[in-house]
Amino acid sequence: MSWIAAAFASAFFAGITSILAKCGIKTTDSDVVTALRTCVVLAFAWIMAALAGPLSAIGSVSGKSWLFLALSGLATGASWLCSYYAIAAAQVSVVVQIDKLSILISVLFAFLVFHEKLTPRGLAGLALIAAGTAAMAWWM
Repeated sequence: MSWIAAAFASAFFAGITSILAKCGIKTTDSDVVTALRTCVVLAFAWIMAALAGPLSAIGSVSGKSWLFLALSGLATGASWLCSYYAIAAAQVSVVVQIDKLSILISVLFAFLVFHEKLTPRGLAGLALIAAGTAAMAWWM
């Protein structure tokens, strides 16, 4: 699979995640739902890791990598807790648009940390995302 196909697949699965979550969260506390979902993600991740390659590779992960992976996991958990709370309390169609402002944050950090270039077309796309989110919030 190419990286572009994987990126589109990621967008598809991320998109249906919110809809499936809203269906499953109707009568259960959002934090409990997040914990249950995380258990499924954890099991799936270990199954995929075992199928993809040797689990002995864990031993070669550096301490610095462990630190950043742990911080990434904490950020993911915080994101999921906030997202599920918002989805339980509001319309999915509104929550996911605000949530996608994460694109702006990711691009900003990629620019600052990795010195990735921002093209005029990329900047225009980011401006449209921000404008679309602002317009959606204004209409709500």
